[in-house]
Amino acid sequence: MDPKKIITIFGATGAQGGGLAHAILQDKNSSFAVRAVTRDINSDKAKALGQLGAEVVAADIDVPQSVENALRGAYGAFFVTFFWAHFSAEKEKAEAAIFVEAARRAELKHVIWSTLEDTRDYVPLTDQRMPTLHARYKVPHFDGKGESDKLFTAAGIPTTFMLASFYWDNFIYFGAGPKRGEDGKLALTLPIGNSKMAGIAAEDIGKCAYGIFKRGTEMVGKRIGIAGEQLTGNQMADELSKALGEQVVYNKIPADVYRGFGFPGADDLGNMYQFYDEFEKELNNTRDVDRSKQLNPDLMNFAQWLKKYAGKIPL
Repeated sequence: MDPKKIITIFGATGAQGGGLAHAILQDKNSSFAVRAVTRDINSDKAKALGQLGAEVVAADIDVPQSVENALRGAYGAFFVTFFWAHFSAEKEKAEAAIFVEAARRAELKHVIWSTLEDTRDYVPLTDQRMPTLHARYKVPHFDGKGESDKLFTAAGIPTTFMLASFYWDNFIYFGAGPKRGEDGKLALTLPIGNSKMAGIAAEDIGKCAYGIFKRGTEMVGKRIGIAGEQLTGNQMADELSKALGEQVVYNKIPADVYRGFGFPGADDLGNMYQFYDEFEKELNNTRDVDRSKQLNPDLMNFAQWLKKYAGKIPL
């Protein structure tokens, strides 16, 4: 029997990497083994992965040698960065460069890079429809990843570029869910106009990534957008109303108002929602729900996600 091919998963205790690690570990017939990378191998999540059969290793993106060590002998890798830990596209680009060099040295056969569009390809810095942030970006948490795509291509890394969608889990953990107004009614406040925004359950991202690895090197060089459903603000509010047992209205606001909310990253997110609104067709064409379902037959739509998690949404 051939030994299992090792997939080194960065962010293995996070939403995306954790979903991939669990998808592989729960498949008893998988041809892959999980090498779960984390800064803290003694965390509860890291220990849980170890108990499920993962090889848990310590590495820190700020220590390039540790990244190289984590890739040694691996068949493939899942690379993801987390903008919200530092709010710096420059740091994300530096992290991507470290991943690329380590992957080149390890001679990996298949890499998934969790990326997003470089919004400046759609809205140049000279375009004043949305403010330029940090002097050189429109949506920093998109642009740093999107710009880094070129590094993987230039280095000849066999890469599938996977583009995720809005996490519905943000309604639970990121303060994006319905809020109760002074009138006591719940409102979902988003600046996406009447456009359909692609969304996905965080756990499904990793399952889709597993589907990409199972397809193998036929996926190399492809850009694969993933989504569970594409919904307008009103459609999301309607589904939330059914799941929560009380009416939720969609509070459609201008992106400028959202940018002015003042919480950390509000300007970045305001620009992101405006991007989803103004480039609805392009973003939804990339984030193909049917193709996502082929990669992950368990893919949830919004109603299914709410059935599972609505009780966790803070009201």
